[in-house]
Amino acid sequence: MKKGILCIILVLSALNARAQKEDIVKKGISLGPLPVVAFDQDKGFQYGALLNLFDFGDGSFYPTPKQQWYLEASAYTKGTQQYFLTYDTKHLIPGVRMSVATTAVFDKAMDFYGFNGYQSIYDPNELTPFYRLERLAISAKADFVGNLWQNKLFWQAGYYFSRYRYRTVDLETINKNKKEAEQFWGQTLYEKYIDWGIIPDHERAGGNTSALRLGIMYDTRDFEAAPSTGIWAEANLTLAPEFLGTTHGYTRYMATFRHYIPVVSQKLTFAYRLNYQGSIGNLPYYIMPVFSNIGKEYDRDGIGGYRTVRGIMRDRVQGLDVAFFNAELRWKMIGFHLLNQNIYLGLNAFIDGATVTRNYDMSFRYLSVSSTFPDPQYSDYLQHINTSKSDGFHTAAGGGFRIVINRNFIIAVDYAKALDKQDGKGSLYINTGYLF
Repeated sequence: MKKGILCIILVLSALNARAQKEDIVKKGISLGPLPVVAFDQDKGFQYGALLNLFDFGDGSFYPTPKQQWYLEASAYTKGTQQYFLTYDTKHLIPGVRMSVATTAVFDKAMDFYGFNGYQSIYDPNELTPFYRLERLAISAKADFVGNLWQNKLFWQAGYYFSRYRYRTVDLETINKNKKEAEQFWGQTLYEKYIDWGIIPDHERAGGNTSALRLGIMYDTRDFEAAPSTGIWAEANLTLAPEFLGTTHGYTRYMATFRHYIPVVSQKLTFAYRLNYQGSIGNLPYYIMPVFSNIGKEYDRDGIGGYRTVRGIMRDRVQGLDVAFFNAELRWKMIGFHLLNQNIYLGLNAFIDGATVTRNYDMSFRYLSVSSTFPDPQYSDYLQHINTSKSDGFHTAAGGGFRIVINRNFIIAVDYAKALDKQDGKGSLYINTGYLF
């Protein structure tokens, strides 16, 4: 179906488009209501609806919106339901950018491949429910960004709240209507981690986070939604002490460097992103798969998947400290006007990678009086690895296609393949926006 839509767009473009010399200046509210028909290798086929609203005011703001809203209600065939509402403006508070977001995501069968990357063995022959758990994630945040120096150096501050609830998957539902050979009635990896004491009993069900976020940002991008030149770098700190209402207190930090290098002006751009996300001391296990953002983006799932490292299974790379990179060539093939909209088509080729740089403690900690030695299953699980060694790099490569409407609304199609079978098979993503 999606291929058919893309073909129709290309045919209409060839028949009706004229060479684009300059943008049509958009004014007022630009609506982007769309049915959500997409695919994510980690979650399955997606269906639902979204609404993107851009307010360009009297036109003097174009192509940068005066303010924007994003609303989405959708579900995936593998059992995920998600609801998003975001608002972003630079004009409500003089001199300050404000971004607010609230999200609710329910995963009936969320990916769980263990901790420390390759220290957790992935067996592609194992039935899928073994690597699944159930999670409910609710979050809300309010972020503020203000100028420190020449609209290039900025301060960041915000408040973040989340509630994570974890439990084992409902095997009755998962096995329903499956052939007997495809049914799974054993113990999941999540349950084994609890039995072995790798996941502490007091954390097993999840908890609340009530946090303050502080940061600094340097930004010289020529255009935010699809930059072709400039640097975008930031470093921030998340303080989540128990006296603010956090169930299991923690401190986390993140540093990100993004660089956009014009190879051919406004046509071909080389872009790369370097990210390091770490913690001071211990970190609750249920926070490890959260990729934190200050700004208009809401918090995402952790390392692996469309928003972080394409081609690597979702949440495959979890640890106390994690680093990842993306390197991408972006080519704007052709621009044109169609139905009074500014449109251009693009291609991209990329390589992504990630690694755990500080391991989560995976020692056997089962304290039953009747069990003084590690469970034989625990020994079998770890027999092929050396837990004293650091994780290797999880790497994937691929390419994609972009349809960009009015320079802000971007339909993205990417395919990536992991270079190691421990990280999964090829992954197809149909989503919105550039990765960074």
